[in-house]
Amino acid sequence: MIDQIITAVGSWIVAVISAAGYLGVVFLMTVESACIPLPSEVIMPFAGYLVSLGKANLLGVATAGAIGCNIGSTIAYYVAALGGRPVLEAYGKYILITHKELERTDRFFTRYGSATVFFGRLLPVVRTFIAFPAGFFFMHTATSQIYTFLGSWPWCLALAYVGYVLGARWDSDP
Repeated sequence: MIDQIITAVGSWIVAVISAAGYLGVVFLMTVESACIPLPSEVIMPFAGYLVSLGKANLLGVATAGAIGCNIGSTIAYYVAALGGRPVLEAYGKYILITHKELERTDRFFTRYGSATVFFGRLLPVVRTFIAFPAGFFFMHTATSQIYTFLGSWPWCLALAYVGYVLGARWDSDP
């Protein structure tokens, strides 16, 4: 069953990028960065594969991916900023988050928020959800956007490059 889900998601990702090109990359990376776990590890390598076929530009797909990350992160940021904290303060105890832990995390994010967002965008899984605490702890919006882009772009470039290299060697002998 899991393999069928993974195959279906992968096929859908390929179909979206094949049909929409750069805009498909922006759309899919927006979804991924809006706290919906759609794997950038599938999205960006396929975009890189299209580069190997001459249908896209490597820097273009990396930039499209990073723009999508900014759009999705903005959505997650505002969801957290507008409603996340009151809900977590009221109901956090039910998921084992105490008020003291919230205060400690708030201090950490206030002190290291920029670095947390930048490095968080370079880590699998964490990157999908890092905008939520940025909004939750009211990190300055422009700062969050800048560090999201700066952290997302190398991630997108690296994954697209992997797809480009693999795509260029797809039909070659080992």
